Amino acid sequence: MKSAYAIGHISVKDPEKWTRYRDSVPATLKPWGGELMLRGKLSTILSGQHAHQDTVVIRFPDITALHHWHASAEYQSLIPLRLEAAEVDLLAFEE
Repeated sequence: MKSAYAIGHISVKDPEKWTRYRDSVPATLKPWGGELMLRGKLSTILSGQHAHQDTVVIRFPDITALHHWHASAEYQSLIPLRLEAAEVDLLAFEE
């Protein structure tokens, strides 16, 4: 089984709403075996261009679990808050 990763590149628009969103996400990960690997702020662009300041990396047991998490009612209910709180590019990767 190959792990899969949800990687979000983030530009926060409303810090208070972002905190509410960010604090709510971990509970949505548990049923799908998701594990928060990194929440970080951009330090340096070593090459190329990057529009966002923050990044999150979440590991899942496989791509199916990642897609089920993203489609879950629990996570989908948070998307309106996420849209108000930040600009997010959310990507899925497989090992």
